[in-house]
Amino acid sequence: MEDCLFCKFVSGEIAVNEVFENEDFIVIRDINPQAKNHFLVIPKKHFKYLAEMTEEDSAMLGRILKTIPELKELLELDGGYRLVINQGDDAGQTVPHLHIHVLSGQKMGWQPA
Repeated sequence: MEDCLFCKFVSGEIAVNEVFENEDFIVIRDINPQAKNHFLVIPKKHFKYLAEMTEEDSAMLGRILKTIPELKELLELDGGYRLVINQGDDAGQTVPHLHIHVLSGQKMGWQPA
């Protein structure tokens, strides 16, 4: 997508310090970390919402979710981690490209709104 910041990361139009890359996604450190370790897992294919996924997209997301724990050392996942997918403005989605936040490195609580 032309105006999408994350698509520009994926295409290399905007340089980022990638932590990991494969055929399905890239991983970068979040520039505004919400935990000691905060990574963004960005699918290479553009779509905004889980509801927009095709069967192929669903399979890709499954591969991504399977790969995240395999990156335990790289993503510093010892002691546990949290995955977050924000969907829409009210949920805090600021970039209109589906992505997964991976947070780790500290004990995390839960505070409902």
